Amino acid sequence: MIPFFTTGMKEKIYLTTTLPYVNADPHMGHALEFVQADIIARYLRLLGKEVFFNTGTDEHGQKIYQKALEKGQTPEEYANYFTGRVKELLEKLNIDIKNKDYNFVRTTDEHHKQSAQKFWQKCAEAGDIYKKEYKIKYCVGCELEKTDSELVDGKCPLHSNMEIELINEENYFFRFSKYQQALLNLYENPGFVLPSSRLNEIKSFVSGGLQDFSISRLKSKMPWGIDVPGEETSLPAGRQVMYVWFDALVNYVSAIGWPKDEKKFNEWWPAIQFAGKDNLRQQSAMWQAMLLSAGIEPSKQIVIHGFITAGGQKMSKSLGNGVSPYDIIEEYEAEALRYYFAREITPFEDGDFTIEKFKTSYNANLANGLGNLVSRVLKMASLYEVSAKKENLIESEELIKTDFYQEYRGYFDIYEISRAADFVWTQIQEADLFIQNTQPFKLIKTDPETAKQHIEYLLGAVWRISVALIPFMPATAEKIQAGVKTGILEVNLFIRKD
Repeated sequence: MIPFFTTGMKEKIYLTTTLPYVNADPHMGHALEFVQADIIARYLRLLGKEVFFNTGTDEHGQKIYQKALEKGQTPEEYANYFTGRVKELLEKLNIDIKNKDYNFVRTTDEHHKQSAQKFWQKCAEAGDIYKKEYKIKYCVGCELEKTDSELVDGKCPLHSNMEIELINEENYFFRFSKYQQALLNLYENPGFVLPSSRLNEIKSFVSGGLQDFSISRLKSKMPWGIDVPGEETSLPAGRQVMYVWFDALVNYVSAIGWPKDEKKFNEWWPAIQFAGKDNLRQQSAMWQAMLLSAGIEPSKQIVIHGFITAGGQKMSKSLGNGVSPYDIIEEYEAEALRYYFAREITPFEDGDFTIEKFKTSYNANLANGLGNLVSRVLKMASLYEVSAKKENLIESEELIKTDFYQEYRGYFDIYEISRAADFVWTQIQEADLFIQNTQPFKLIKTDPETAKQHIEYLLGAVWRISVALIPFMPATAEKIQAGVKTGILEVNLFIRKD
């Protein structure tokens, strides 16, 4: 398989997630995307790369406006509360938010507003924005126009609890149709959209012909948005605000200073974007056409993950099968949830999450697996006064580049996060087998020198495991390394849940 990003990559790398709507608490799908992107960011930093990591919140749009009205709040009050909840989840998930190159963007930020308006002007100057009257069927849940072929029994299959709205008004449109061939040319790069099945899906969509899409709404009907530039002279009844997707997508460039800070922008752009499969069209077609229109280089790569399911069904509030990431973190801690996302959810497909599956995996692989191994090795080292050899405690950034991790690095090169995690657990299993075969706790009575050599080897093995854990479970890796250095494990890593 082609190594998609690590090989030959520049020293400065820009990673971004999509921005959750602030119309409810962030859910498991958001948590998955945050963690997947953070794992890649931490891995790249481990290799010595500089990584700009962008997350944030999408705060405009009809859904948020309606929810605020229902609550008797202003849109600003409503958005502020749920933005705080997103920030809280990021911190609880141990996302690297304290890194100097971490950024949290709000689409209500003044700089973002100005960037979105400048982006609009660039597209208008290219002749790609015009006004027309139209009638469409519109899903508020997706914030997207829907054709009859996309509806099931007259409803959006992703938001079957919501009625399709009929919109009949004059808005601004973007000349999406103009960029069909340019997009198909872009898709000739086999790694531009991952996995390949999603690349084929978007190729098929674009090949079928593109329809220009609406990029504004009447301010009189939907006042919660960024004003369309130049509309100040329009009659109040005809004034427009930007359509939520056009506004929010611009965050990927506004986050790195566009258009005012040209130096910062050129240092980091283009971006690697992480998104769910329901964002495929917006990320890999609409946004790329918008970039081409504005005269900006396309994104570097779009990495598409699946949905979190529960017993095979998509998690959703309407089905009542959702599990809160806050609740899981409260009971099991963030490192356990990060592990599950890394190893038990394949990076490109739907992944199942139930409390039963999570608990089984936690007990087998964290409490009985990793936690038990580290505890046994450090207890033997302490009891028999064995210290790790200094030559085995190579700094993580140096050690990760050695041949020992070649297979592990190869998986990361193609975003196979779960297979890279499997590599770590293979090392855990091999260390357990070594203890079983050599039994240093018994050998110490008859051949103490050999027994201590075995324990020294095991301390080195645990150290190597800790280095490989850094992207997945950074807090756990730090505790293990401190234990190996001092010979003392301050707390049990994972307590079995019965």
